[in-house]
Amino acid sequence: MARKPWSFKEDRRLMELAKSSISLEEAAKQLGRTPDAIKRMALRLGLSLKSKSGRKS
Repeated sequence: MARKPWSFKEDRRLMELAKSSISLEEAAKQLGRTPDAIKRMALRLGLSLKSKSGRKS
């Protein structure tokens, strides 16, 4: 499956979601991305999101 490039708008939205302490799974749902994609981009942007299991990613 081909990866969809991230837009600047999506980057900004992910930053906002991370600041609001949203879960990794919820961020994925809101952005229409997989949790794995969210985790990769969060790492690239230096963000921290918690998964529902309580582990930080």
